[in-house]
Amino acid sequence: MESILEIIFYKDYFDDFFEPLSHKVKDKIDEVLFMLTIIERVPTRFFKSIEGVKGLFEIRIEYESNIYRIFCCFDKGRLVVLFNGFQKKTQKTPKKELEKAEKIMQDYFKEQQGNNNGNKK
Repeated sequence: MESILEIIFYKDYFDDFFEPLSHKVKDKIDEVLFMLTIIERVPTRFFKSIEGVKGLFEIRIEYESNIYRIFCCFDKGRLVVLFNGFQKKTQKTPKKELEKAEKIMQDYFKEQQGNNNGNKK
């Protein structure tokens, strides 16, 4: 089966979120991430754009009564770049998590632009 999307991790943001989670939550996250790579049209209950922040998306995971969000963006069409994640405890996405994701996305694209201009780090 060919992947529709490829997922990459930018720096350690995703790992910092993922590592302390329980095995069952990690399994659920892995399941949703795998689904993203093979399904042509992912339902919005799993994947949604962030209003007011162009290009930023959230991957939505529910396990038991817990809700998790992982911010990400697209690059080069078929590449999904994962950023920070968090456990959602309120109805609204915490402003500091959203601001962090926005800054990480800006850093990622600045770095990519630098790499494309021959300024390899």
